[in-house]
Amino acid sequence: MDSLLIRPMVEPDLLAYKALRDGMLAAHPEAFTSDAETEIQRDLASYRSRLTGGANGTTLFTLVALDGGRLVGALTCEREPRRKVQHTAHLVGMMVAASHRGRGLGRALLAEALDRLQATPGLAQVTLSVTAGNRAAIGLYESQGFERYGRLPDAIRLPDGRRLDKDLMVRRLGPAPRA
Repeated sequence: MDSLLIRPMVEPDLLAYKALRDGMLAAHPEAFTSDAETEIQRDLASYRSRLTGGANGTTLFTLVALDGGRLVGALTCEREPRRKVQHTAHLVGMMVAASHRGRGLGRALLAEALDRLQATPGLAQVTLSVTAGNRAAIGLYESQGFERYGRLPDAIRLPDGRRLDKDLMVRRLGPAPRA
């Protein structure tokens, strides 16, 4: 992974980001809340909300992973806009191209996101949801300090009739809490 670069997404990345996302939604419907049929119709401009400061400032950043200039992974972080919950951020849309699975790219994206969140003033915790039973993803998140705090039953209903739960996970940021 010597040619791998992780950086914040910029406007020229939007086309490759949409292509990766559309492909991931189609190939892995069980892993995402959004569905491929609806999302493929989305206008490219709608993804500007995923850029830093997008969606009225709630998007903190979207990190992209580039291998030799090809976009092969992404992870978005959003911050709660309401004052009483602004200490909470959310990780959404973790994606790694099939060609790059098992090479540590998801771990690298997650580590970079956590470093950026740790350095963001006022943040105390970050949450995410992951399809229950996705052992690889859950193992990755647990290895980075996330803990399950709940499960949303029947969170996703797939066209083939499957009903999937989502595990809800949280990781504290900042100094360790005092006992």
